Amino acid sequence: MKIGFIGCGNMAGAMIGGIIRKELVPREDIFASAKTAATAKRAAEEFGIRTTQNNAEVAGYADILIIAVKPVFMEEVIREIRDAVKQNVIVVTLAPGKTIAWLKETFARDDLQIVRTMPNTPALVGEGMTALCPDEKVTEDALSKVETIFNSFGRTAVVAERLIDVVTGVSGSSPAYVFMFIEALADGAVHDGMPRKQAYEFAAQAVLGSAKMVLESGRHPGDLKDMVCSPGGTTIEAVRVLEENGFRGTVMNAVKACVDKASKC
Repeated sequence: MKIGFIGCGNMAGAMIGGIIRKELVPREDIFASAKTAATAKRAAEEFGIRTTQNNAEVAGYADILIIAVKPVFMEEVIREIRDAVKQNVIVVTLAPGKTIAWLKETFARDDLQIVRTMPNTPALVGEGMTALCPDEKVTEDALSKVETIFNSFGRTAVVAERLIDVVTGVSGSSPAYVFMFIEALADGAVHDGMPRKQAYEFAAQAVLGSAKMVLESGRHPGDLKDMVCSPGGTTIEAVRVLEENGFRGTVMNAVKACVDKASKC
């Protein structure tokens, strides 16, 4: 299985790193292109893979072709490579806003198996969450191969394409909200005398552990919250202030704004 990457940014780097760590394919079977010689050289040195600045060269090599470029460059890149892509190749895209219908029209090919995805940046530390949206032409074997790649740096779930913009709001973009929350928690601790480095460690570990409890316990987040809130205690007092200031409503509005923006990309 030969894997090609068009684009060598952070997300592509996380994917390549995961593939190599899990030994899904030999390094020599990964071929990536980058816009600049410096980026191509850096990827080659970091991962020990073959790189180029020629997108069409990668497109003609790959059995699974992963297009990891920003949405604004998608049409230009597809028009550049579409005649070079081999028949029946699995094409995986990461760009928000570019629907399967748009991808098929832009490729102007009816033999490709297209999987639209939405990963997130925790993939960089092996804890990503990725939504997969396969076209009807995608075989079970092809989808299994894509799932294996994305599972190498986190978790995956197959979702209907109509939900992909919602995924952007709740998962694709939400690490930014979580980082803001961690920063705010730490600022509160610093305000009351804790050194900043220590405050970040306490806040980040609390968020990490809380997320793990949700995933591993199977219990409702509200139930887990209630476990911490003793009657008349410190936690319920903090929760009261959060609710008083519209914490949950603000987060919901932020997700909604993100979803709306993603649908217009």
